[in-house]
Amino acid sequence: MRRSMLGRLAVAACSLSLLTAFAPAGGDDAGAPGGSGRSYKKVGYFTQWGVYGRDFQVQDLEANGSAGKLTHINYAFGNVSAEGRCFTGNVPGEADAWADYARPLDAANSVDGVADTWDQPLAGNFNQLRELKAKHPGLKVLISLGGWSWSTHFSDAALTPASRRAFVASCIDLYIKGNLPQDGTRGGAGAAAGVFDGIDLDWEWPGSAGDTDTTYRPEDKRNFTELVKEFRTQLDAYARSQKRGTKYELTAFVPTAPAKIDAGFDVRRIMRDLDFVNLQGYDFHVSGEPRTAQQSALYAHGDFSVQGTVEAWQRRGAPAHKLVMGMPFYGQGWTGVSGGGNGMGQPATGPAPATWAAGYEDYKALKKLADSGAYQVHRDRRGGHAWLFDGTTLWTYDDPQVLRAKTGYVREHGLGGAMFWSLDADTADGELITAVDRGLRGR
Repeated sequence: MRRSMLGRLAVAACSLSLLTAFAPAGGDDAGAPGGSGRSYKKVGYFTQWGVYGRDFQVQDLEANGSAGKLTHINYAFGNVSAEGRCFTGNVPGEADAWADYARPLDAANSVDGVADTWDQPLAGNFNQLRELKAKHPGLKVLISLGGWSWSTHFSDAALTPASRRAFVASCIDLYIKGNLPQDGTRGGAGAAAGVFDGIDLDWEWPGSAGDTDTTYRPEDKRNFTELVKEFRTQLDAYARSQKRGTKYELTAFVPTAPAKIDAGFDVRRIMRDLDFVNLQGYDFHVSGEPRTAQQSALYAHGDFSVQGTVEAWQRRGAPAHKLVMGMPFYGQGWTGVSGGGNGMGQPATGPAPATWAAGYEDYKALKKLADSGAYQVHRDRRGGHAWLFDGTTLWTYDDPQVLRAKTGYVREHGLGGAMFWSLDADTADGELITAVDRGLRGR
């Protein structure tokens, strides 16, 4: 993704144009296969910049009921410096300490209903996440490192044993120990201690191309494995030093394309140290392509699909219970669609106009289009995906009906749960997360 104050989501944290096609192979929630009870992960990404143009605050997760349905919030994103360190600050396009921990919230936008004071060391999103955890003691918050735009220096940070040790130590110091840079009265030693329960690695992509300025090397695959191990080692050591039975979680966002998996991920080895991975379950096709296509189908013969992604990771040694299925809370759109029919698979002139970035639209806006009557909802029931088409413009997206099918797949195949990008794209009453929660409960 590209980051700007209002439109840094063009392809979002977890987006990319996938380069090759493949044919897929032959909280305490109830609802595991066979009817037995089990826990499913429900992981939502909260975007740092959503508090601006979208005016989506942490408090909105409490107001719309989403907080009580989540097991994890991944805070997007933390950046990696050219020196290979986790860092924050007020650096346009690189870090936003104002949003993270300096911005004061009034009573109406605070989870606990109390306005921030000028002299408290922690404010902003970090303080609101702390307040949200106080209301929901089982909720875990992870700092997600990287994303599409901020994976630039991951390869350098992971290059040597010394660079990995220093990188991991800096991330633990900043986010787990909470030693924030002083920003006026904000920050200081231990200011954010207890906010984060672990680290999510969102390196896009080790061993293969990501954003235009992101470095990658053939040795990234080995170095990513060693980086995961270093994070696990240092997180466990710090947990032991706390002597409170604390465990810090370690997760990763991982790709769909087999070529990208094989270039960057020693699956059997990394899965030993990761608590779980969030599978890319979207952006199988994007609005920059010349023809319309599905972006998140559950099944798709000869094309990318959720099923194909799950099976690709399992064939390489990932256990099902550590695979968390990614689900989009947004759509990919094309305009100037010609060729007739229902619009799918037809030529288009370019990305569709949208609120924040051309070709990318929040579900809450797409729901309004569907309800307006101007667009017809189409479904591929065998493929498990949906799209909107008005004769000229097409949007491919997931709605509650699609998500019910996907949660059924999670339960049937014993997967670890569901992940969503991103929480600010849902409706004001949390329609999509409610559908996922009910589906994982077998309701």
